[in-house]
Amino acid sequence: MLLHAVTDALLGAAALGDIGQLYPDTDPAQRNRDSAQILAEVVDQVQQGGYRVVNADCIVFAERPKLAAYKQAIQGRLAELLQVSPSAVGVKAKTGEGLGKIGRQQAIAAQCVALMGHDG
Repeated sequence: MLLHAVTDALLGAAALGDIGQLYPDTDPAQRNRDSAQILAEVVDQVQQGGYRVVNADCIVFAERPKLAAYKQAIQGRLAELLQVSPSAVGVKAKTGEGLGKIGRQQAIAAQCVALMGHDG
């Protein structure tokens, strides 16, 4: 889920559409695709368009599991996929405080905002 949010953030920042347009879940070729592979392809696409990732700010909304012990590993993997320093990737975890679908542990959500520079 988080990798899809990051992918959509990059596509949106580069005005290249969204993950559903480029990788529709109705396409049998997209079934069971590795989300990291999709993100790596999108990083290549935005770089070919003259963009580079400056930073990414990511939030995972989940009551459980608690992500504090995993945040550094998530940050490192995202930095690797985005081809940036880990210091350019923010990873936050938020709970629903018992409210709504997230708080009742019925859902998990992710959100990302990416800043991109253009080399042109």
